[in-house]
Amino acid sequence: MALNLPNPAPPQAGNAAHERARRSWLAGQSLAERGDWPNAADKFDQAFRSHADQAYGLAATHALICAGQPAAAASRATALRQQHPALALAYTLESHALLELGRPGDAADCLLALPANAPRDRAHWQSLGMALQRAQRHDEAIGAFMQALALKMDDAVVHFYLGMSFKDKGMKSEAAECVRTALLIGLDASELSARSQLVFLEREACRWAAADVEMIKLLAALRAAPGDRAVETGPFVHAVLGDDPHDLLKAARLYALRVASFVTPLPRRAAHAHDGRLRIAYLSADFHQHATSQLMAQMLESHDRSRFEVTLISAGPDDASPMRQRIAAGSEHFEDLSRLKPPAIAQRIRELKIDILIDAKGATYGTLMPVTAHRAAPLQVSWLGFPGTSGANYVDYFIGDRVVTPLALASHYSEKIAQMPHCYQPNDSQRLRPLASDRAEWGAPADKLLLCAFHQSYKISAEVFDHWCSILERVPNAVLWLLRWNTNVQDTLLAAAKARGIAAERLLFAPLLPHDEHMRRLGCADLYLDAWPCNAHTTAGEALWVGVPVVTLTGEIFAQRVAASLLETLGLPQLICHDREHYVNEVIALANDPARRADLRQQIETQRSASTLFDGARFARDIEALYERMWARAVAGLPPEHLPAAIAD
Repeated sequence: MALNLPNPAPPQAGNAAHERARRSWLAGQSLAERGDWPNAADKFDQAFRSHADQAYGLAATHALICAGQPAAAASRATALRQQHPALALAYTLESHALLELGRPGDAADCLLALPANAPRDRAHWQSLGMALQRAQRHDEAIGAFMQALALKMDDAVVHFYLGMSFKDKGMKSEAAECVRTALLIGLDASELSARSQLVFLEREACRWAAADVEMIKLLAALRAAPGDRAVETGPFVHAVLGDDPHDLLKAARLYALRVASFVTPLPRRAAHAHDGRLRIAYLSADFHQHATSQLMAQMLESHDRSRFEVTLISAGPDDASPMRQRIAAGSEHFEDLSRLKPPAIAQRIRELKIDILIDAKGATYGTLMPVTAHRAAPLQVSWLGFPGTSGANYVDYFIGDRVVTPLALASHYSEKIAQMPHCYQPNDSQRLRPLASDRAEWGAPADKLLLCAFHQSYKISAEVFDHWCSILERVPNAVLWLLRWNTNVQDTLLAAAKARGIAAERLLFAPLLPHDEHMRRLGCADLYLDAWPCNAHTTAGEALWVGVPVVTLTGEIFAQRVAASLLETLGLPQLICHDREHYVNEVIALANDPARRADLRQQIETQRSASTLFDGARFARDIEALYERMWARAVAGLPPEHLPAAIAD
């Protein structure tokens, strides 16, 4: 955020101290223009010590923030506002320093402490909105952003941030309108990222016509962008909503270049054979109650500690959940670095002498790609968190399997493909098997065929919904069971069903529930209907775990091959469809054949114990073997190369 720092008062004739301060301030200005913020801060500090002009103190505080010294900046700002209680800019600068320190609640409280009679400018209100937003106080944040817009209605950045608070409140339609306004005003270098966000919001709200229009604009802008330009893009949107792997690869590359443009990599550490265990680190902000942790838990507990030293690098919140406790206990070392910035996280990884760093987050919300861009480890690997290529030349391998990442599609990835012998997705055989529950407990009819489609709403396109409605039309006794994912989705989908001739009672909406209750409820379904181009990933595995057959439509991109990988591994390839007609006919055939559905449930029940799909301990052995293959090449001085799946026993 640009701040209008005041100029100091001109020195008075004959006032030597004031003249010295002025010379120091001018020297600091020159250093700041060259980006030498630490020395600029020193010069501004000298000016302030020579003459206690507020402007010198404010300049020193700002320079300390820019120099990456937020703690010192916060202390200086506190002193300034204690001396000058109505100096609004001191509060604003202190809030920025506190945000850098990962203390958004304190940043908001600081700004709220400005005396009521002190003037509040646009920077104050925008800073307050951002602090409140990061503190998850979205109602207050919306009010602050509105105050900022009252002072400057055409501020595109504030409109965008306002939309993000609406988004986090589940008000996707309102959020989309804010982002659309920001784009109309102009977001310059952030245009591709904002366009991606707008497409995603429209899809979350199931406003399909608007989403299609915005997707056309997004793809046109992406394809027109130079391929070697560092640009803020939205790779996740291309990974889950697009169906062209070339678009995803380009969006990912531009994003990876932009991440790298802010980073000075550490000196490269070569791979060398060493005595002792191979040092593995998993990097994520999702080591709490999250799908990533649910999938990884047993694998982490099963790593062979005689051969591997495993560290978790956690950059996310501690929710004090049983899952957080289990994940922390399941690793040999748990490093909570959530308060550190990427350079410090990368430096800590280097200090730990990690051999292979696995980014289990990728270009998703809370990305840690700025850490991998520092090249903290000799080998860096992308796995599990992001459904597609990283596009980064600082990531060596992408872990998949023969179904999700066939070598025939290797050109879609910037990394070399490393294939697991079975499904790339780990699972947890130690989790509880949900107790049987009655449909009445969940408000579901006992006498209807329950077709479950518990997808996040962005996965439901007009095309997908058309085919589901076609199934409902041809199976009169069926009910479509959907999630009430946000405040917009239920009314929108009911209207869409009515337009397609499907009565409202044929759609049943389920609220979001804690995980254990969700699993008990999921087991009541007769069939699980997959979406495309982004399949169910974790939820498809959950449906199979509780015995519900999953019918999927596979495609070319990674995100549309995940359910197929799960089904292949479980020995149910007959549920994988290769075109839309096949998908519809397969669901209808199963809907009309209760004996076959019962047989599939029995197969799933048998395979739940016998298949490698739910064997986290076996998965640990397989991925360890893959790590050893990667490391052996690196130690031999060989560059990364595709590693086809080893012969599975």
